[in-house]
Amino acid sequence: MQRVMIAGTGSGCGKTTVTCAILSAFRHRGVRVSAFKCGPDYIDPMFYREMIGTPAHNLDSFFCDRDMLCQILTADSEYNDIAVIEGVMGFYDGAEGAAFRVSEMTETPVILVVNARGMKESIGAVMQGFLQYQQPNRIAGFIFNQLPVRLIPFAEQLCSELHTAYFGCLPMHEYTFESRHLGLVTAEEISDLHEKLSELGKLAEQYILLDKLMDMHCSLLPFYQPTVIPKLQTKPVIAVAKDRAFCFIYDENLSILRKIGCEIKFFSPLADKHLPKADGLILCGGYPELYAKQLSENVTLLHEIRTAISNNIPLIAECGGFMYLHRFLQTESGEKYAFAGVVDGTAFPTNKLQRFGYVTMQAHINNLLCDAGEQLKAHEFHYWDSTNAGAGFTATKADGRAWECCHISGTMYAGFPHLYFPSDIRIALRFAAACAKYGGKDASYSTDQ
Repeated sequence: MQRVMIAGTGSGCGKTTVTCAILSAFRHRGVRVSAFKCGPDYIDPMFYREMIGTPAHNLDSFFCDRDMLCQILTADSEYNDIAVIEGVMGFYDGAEGAAFRVSEMTETPVILVVNARGMKESIGAVMQGFLQYQQPNRIAGFIFNQLPVRLIPFAEQLCSELHTAYFGCLPMHEYTFESRHLGLVTAEEISDLHEKLSELGKLAEQYILLDKLMDMHCSLLPFYQPTVIPKLQTKPVIAVAKDRAFCFIYDENLSILRKIGCEIKFFSPLADKHLPKADGLILCGGYPELYAKQLSENVTLLHEIRTAISNNIPLIAECGGFMYLHRFLQTESGEKYAFAGVVDGTAFPTNKLQRFGYVTMQAHINNLLCDAGEQLKAHEFHYWDSTNAGAGFTATKADGRAWECCHISGTMYAGFPHLYFPSDIRIALRFAAACAKYGGKDASYSTDQ
């Protein structure tokens, strides 16, 4: 299986731009390509979907063991020519979720992106440091972002002297993507996205050694044991929020629910006046703070959601979806807007990331997703906070920091931490069974495949 990881020396080095350029060029060539992102990022895969027209997936070694990583990697790549995986942060950053760990677990060769702007000889020091910092590693070569064209022979010479491969560069260009507090703006917010991607693809065709990428040697994927997903005897319907305000949901989560037998019905809290008839509800993350006025004015839908929750519809509400459940949301300008009122509190802005990163959560009581004392893996990534963040779980980071979080019950999970179903299939199984039961349907499972 041909595969390559485009990793970077650090956040902001240009690895997303380089990855987008390569994907765009491959698509123009007619190459069948699948795309992946290391770590829990939601936004970069949105760009990949725009380019290749198929779902893009996450590969996260904090949430998943080797078997699950390989299963996700092959599920969308079996009939493609190459899988392109973008790293996260710097190649070695992220502890258990580092791109380095994903490359080792999936035995994937790595092309490292170096931002060469403002450097010449120091480029070699950066390269040598990454090559030698941790060995063995799977760094097969380098791509140089923002490299002046006149320095291409110099970059090739550095690669030769350091016994690594030159895979090309992206010279200075104007095709950049805007950012906001959670990363890049989303793909659908960029009016000239396809023009930018097309131009990046042309640059890649001219300056990146695409044939060399395609011909790079890859070992066989490690042997892995696929996870068997039981199937419900019946088909519960799950309403899932999806629009510009609620856009952070993993394709893997929805894929597992569908494999269990659930029917997914999307709705827009921005545009739809009524909640679809459903047996369960997912309010995913996103940017409700950017659309607070419009969301608060959709009072009919807010009332229907509040009523459904009071009637004990099984509910997962994460981060932005959790904020939507509050009595009020306060904007950065100080305005307050009335939301669903399920959580008696106010979501308010802060000036920095709150409780950022991977966590392991231990439940205090039996609840929708697990029993008391059991643990779930999750991650937090938000600037907004709450006057009532909940206390159903204790969340603990790897460095020992801990805090209380989440509102939970037999029918509810609502809090800032994001869940990733491949980390523990039982989360999806319990949720789907609760949805079936709520809808008066058979909640038993069959393991017949």
